[in-house]
Amino acid sequence: MKLSVIIVNYNVQYFLENCLNSVYNSSKGIDFEVLVVDNNSVDGSLEMLKEKFPQTTVIANKDNKGFSKANNQGIKKAKGEYVLLLNPDTVVEENTFKLCCDYMDSNPKSGGLGVKMLDGKGNFLPESKRGLPTPSVAFYKIFGLSSLFPKSEKFGQYHLGHLSKDENHKIEILSGAFMMMRMSVLDKIGLLDESFFMYGEDIDLSYRITQAGYTNHYFSETQIIHYKGESTKKSSINYVFVFYRAMAIFAKKHFSNKNAQLFSTLINFAIYIRAGLAVLTRTIKHFLLPLVDSIVLGSGVYLFKEYYEDNVKFISGGAYPEEVETYGIPIIILIYLLSLLFNGTFSIPTSFKKVLNGVFSGSALLLMVYSLLSENYRFSRAIILFTVIFASIVIPLFRYVLHLLRIRKFNSNRAQRIAMVGKADELNRISSFLKKTLIKPEKIINVNAENDGVSNEGFSARLYQLKDIIDIYDINEVIFCAKDLSSTQIIEQMSAIEKENVDFKIAPPESLYIIGSNSIESSGEYYILASDTILKPVNQKNKRSLDLLLSIFFLLLSPLFFWFVAEKRSYYSNLFSVLLSNISFVGFYSSSEMVDKNLKIKKGILNPTDLHDSFTLDLDNIEQLNFEYGRDYSVVKDLEIVFKNIGQLGRK
Repeated sequence: MKLSVIIVNYNVQYFLENCLNSVYNSSKGIDFEVLVVDNNSVDGSLEMLKEKFPQTTVIANKDNKGFSKANNQGIKKAKGEYVLLLNPDTVVEENTFKLCCDYMDSNPKSGGLGVKMLDGKGNFLPESKRGLPTPSVAFYKIFGLSSLFPKSEKFGQYHLGHLSKDENHKIEILSGAFMMMRMSVLDKIGLLDESFFMYGEDIDLSYRITQAGYTNHYFSETQIIHYKGESTKKSSINYVFVFYRAMAIFAKKHFSNKNAQLFSTLINFAIYIRAGLAVLTRTIKHFLLPLVDSIVLGSGVYLFKEYYEDNVKFISGGAYPEEVETYGIPIIILIYLLSLLFNGTFSIPTSFKKVLNGVFSGSALLLMVYSLLSENYRFSRAIILFTVIFASIVIPLFRYVLHLLRIRKFNSNRAQRIAMVGKADELNRISSFLKKTLIKPEKIINVNAENDGVSNEGFSARLYQLKDIIDIYDINEVIFCAKDLSSTQIIEQMSAIEKENVDFKIAPPESLYIIGSNSIESSGEYYILASDTILKPVNQKNKRSLDLLLSIFFLLLSPLFFWFVAEKRSYYSNLFSVLLSNISFVGFYSSSEMVDKNLKIKKGILNPTDLHDSFTLDLDNIEQLNFEYGRDYSVVKDLEIVFKNIGQLGRK
C-alpha cells in the first residue's frame, strides 16, 4: 500500500465529513487507506462515519487522548509506505496525494513533506513553511520582530518569509495540519512524542527527521484549504500556556543545557506577557463596555437627581430618601444592562438596530415596573422620564461614536449578495433549504459549474466568468457545490479571487449545512442551516442567562407558583436542575420515534409543542415546530413558552 491517511477528530463532525469527501476524491491512481482516530466526540461524528464512510478504519477512543497519542494509534495500524497526518478541518485537491507521493518517490532522502495551505478566505497560511524555533528565532517571534520584518532572512526565520510560497524548498519544520512522512523513517526515529498533548509535536518530529539525516520539503505544486483555528481559540489563555509550554519541552529535549535554559527563560517570560495580555484583552472586550454604559447612564441619572432635588422638587428644603440612591438608581441601571445584554448589544460585533432595541426594551420594562409599584415606592416620575429620554439618546449616540472611532464597530449591514456555483439539480437543492433559513439574500446569482458543452439556460454566467460576476453584481458570498466542482476547482477559484470582502463557502453533497468562513476571527466556523440561530454563541449565552434568572425567580416565588403546578413532587428538582445547568426550561421535543443528532441543546422541561394542542400534532408537525424554534430562536420565545405553561414546570 502506498499511503495511509490518518485523521484525528474531536467534535468537528461537519469539517470531518467535508474533509473525507475530498480525501476519497483524491484516491485516483494511488493505493491508499484512511484511518480516523476519534477522541471521544459527542457531536455525532461516529454515527456519520458509519453511515457515510463505512470504508474508513475507525479507532474510537473512550477519552480525549490528545493529538500525539491518537496519531500514534493510527500510525501503529497503518500499512502504507507513506503516512500522512491530516487535520479534519482541511480540504485537499484531487491530485494532492498522487503529486506528493511522486515527489517523495523522486527524492529518496526526503523524510517529510508539507504543502501550500490556504485559509477559508483563500489567503496563504505562512505556517505552510517554518524554520526551527531556536532561541534567537523564538525571540524574534515572541517580541514581534518577525511580524515587523516578515521577508527578512534573519528576523523572518519562523515562517521563512524570504522563501517564495510558489516554489519548492527544503525546510526544517512541517505543519501538523498536513504532514506526510516515510514509514521507514518513522520506524527509525520513532513516533510522535506523547509528552506533547497538543502543539509542538510536529516541531519535535520534524526536527528528529532532519537529525536522522533526512530532509523536509515544502511542496508548492498542490494546495489545500485549512480552516485554521477550529479546535482552539488562539487568543485564549489556555492556548498561550499549552503552546509555549510545548516550546519549552522541545527546547529542554533538543537544545544544550545553556540554550535550553535561555529558551526556557524566554518562554516563561512570554507566557506571563501573553497570558496577561490575553486576560486584559478578554476583560476589556467583555466587561469594559457594560461598565462604561453603567457609568454613562448612572452619571446622567445621578446628576439629574441632584439638580432636580435641589432646584425643583425640594426648593424649600428636604431630599429624596437615601434608598433612591442606594437601591432605586442602581436597579434602573441594572434593568437597562439586562435589556442590552438580552438584545445582544455586548456581543462582538453587534448592530445599531440591536442597541436601539435594547434601549427601547429597557425603557419599556422600566416604565412597566414603575407603574406596578405601590405608591410607597414610586419615588419620582421625573427621574424615570428623564432616564428614559437620556438613555434613548445617550447610549445609541455613545455606541455610534465608538463605531466611528473604530473602537467597537457595528457589524456590516451590507445585504447578502450570493453567487452559487454548481449544476442545476444541486443549485435547486441548496436554494430550497436556504429558503428555510433566516438567510434572506438581496440577490442570488446562479453560475454554471461547467464552462462549455451544455446549455447555459437558467444561469447568469459560467465558472470562468465568476470574477466578473463578483465585480458586476457586488457579490459578497460565493457558495461552491462540492458535488459539481472538484476540490481543485474550488481552491483555484478561492486563491484567484483576491477580495477581502468576499466569503467562500462549500456545500457538501447530500448535506444540510455549509462549511464557510465569515472572518479571520471565525475562520473555522461552520453553518448548520437547519437550526442555525439557536446554536450561535450569543443565543447560547442568552438562553443560559434566562434559565438562571427564571430558576431563581420561580424558586423565590415558589410559595405562590407551587399551587399551580400539576406535578408538585418534581417542581423543585426541575428548578434546581435548571439552576445547575443540567437541563433547560425549553428544549426540543424528542421521542423514541424522533432522534436528531444535530440538535445540540440541553433537554427541556417544556418544548415548542407546548404552545399548541399536542394531541393534534403528528411527527411532521412536531419536526417543523422544532425546526422553526431552532431557526427563529429568541429569549422572548422561551418566555412565551414558560409563562403559558407554568403549570407544567413539574413535568418529568
